[in-house]
Amino acid sequence: MTIGKLYRVSDNEFITEVNYKFQDESETGWWGELTLTDYKRINDNDIYLIELDDNRWGRCRLRKRVNRAVSGVPPRYVYQFTGISELKQPE
Repeated sequence: MTIGKLYRVSDNEFITEVNYKFQDESETGWWGELTLTDYKRINDNDIYLIELDDNRWGRCRLRKRVNRAVSGVPPRYVYQFTGISELKQPE
């Protein structure tokens, strides 16, 4: 897995670093799975910005994968992220 950063778009707040893995990255869309490196509460209704290890970034939504294994105490869930904007290069 690769390390990125997660921000909440509504207030531009840094949430935590994430370990992510792309499942699909194409011109029509991108999505994958991630785990948070720190225990944080994630709201499924919020929009997030993910910054990738190559400094590209994009807006996404997160959804908890309830059928995936949870590890650690406190629990660290696996989330599916789905892009809602194109991935942009740093300016």
